Amino acid sequence: MKPTVEIEYCIGCRWLLRASWTAQELLTTFEDELGGVNLRPSAKSGCYEISVDGNLLWSREKNSGFPEMKELKQKIRDHVAPERDLGHSDIKQQDCEAK
Repeated sequence: MKPTVEIEYCIGCRWLLRASWTAQELLTTFEDELGGVNLRPSAKSGCYEISVDGNLLWSREKNSGFPEMKELKQKIRDHVAPERDLGHSDIKQQDCEAK
């Protein structure tokens, strides 16, 4: 069974659009590796958490903000398909500056 990502977002903060965009990005990047992305409204104020099969990968509260998409994709990849190359999302800033 393929892994499932869950994005829990604060409805009071109106983060549904951010959660939807994140889901779209993940489904586009990991279309063969993921079984789906679930969006879950949270009653907890300020909540924005991303997990894979119950394993918390990102918490706005614990990580002090929202994830950069590049970093989030790397975390998801490391969990669902560690051998997968993410192309430009794997290039480090130093590598770009050296070219």
